[in-house]
Amino acid sequence: MIDQINIVNFEEIIGYHFKNKNYLNQALAHSSYANEKRWSKLANNERLEFLGDAVLELVSSEYIYSNNAQMYEGEMTKLRASIVCEPTLAMCARDINLGEFIMLGKGEATTGGRERDSILSDAFEAVIGAIYLDGGFTNAKEFIMKFVLSDIDSKKLFFDSKTILQEIIQAHYQEPLQYKLIGEEGPDHNKLFTVAAVIENRELSQGTGKTKKAAEQAAAYKAILKLS
Repeated sequence: MIDQINIVNFEEIIGYHFKNKNYLNQALAHSSYANEKRWSKLANNERLEFLGDAVLELVSSEYIYSNNAQMYEGEMTKLRASIVCEPTLAMCARDINLGEFIMLGKGEATTGGRERDSILSDAFEAVIGAIYLDGGFTNAKEFIMKFVLSDIDSKKLFFDSKTILQEIIQAHYQEPLQYKLIGEEGPDHNKLFTVAAVIENRELSQGTGKTKKAAEQAAAYKAILKLS
């Protein structure tokens, strides 16, 4: 079980205090931890993740519908998908330091589980589900508005950054854009890659990430900001 100090710290970060702390404990319990502790298979955060996913989809759908009166259904679907996708939710989870509070099995913890997008995004949805059960839809919506839907343009720019940068380069340069791996560090299970975005043998920016794709995305985002 997560200790009382960690519960208080996490509640302070998210600005919501649980009446029933068991919901939060379950939301933070990864399957590897539950298995290690020989808990019931129903005691990990997967059921809360299922619930939180549904709440997130409803809130984000309502937000997109209400704030984009001229957007067609297909565009709304695409925007929602970019909001509720694993990388976006993992980014949101990192904003609240969620990885520090997730209860992981020893093996998962030592192989970089606290930084793994899949674990972070699942736990983030589980927290939404926990808030929904503990405090109702209004509190869950407030959490989503604060930690997911705020600054949505920047989040969208980040995850569309490679496409956007490619369009900028094609419009203003003759040479193609290239991404060059310039460094990697760490053990095989927890690599950190550094990639440079390069045009006409000139480095525009560098980005780092747990995968080469993530590093390219970060480099592209920085390049867009620089060129803008």
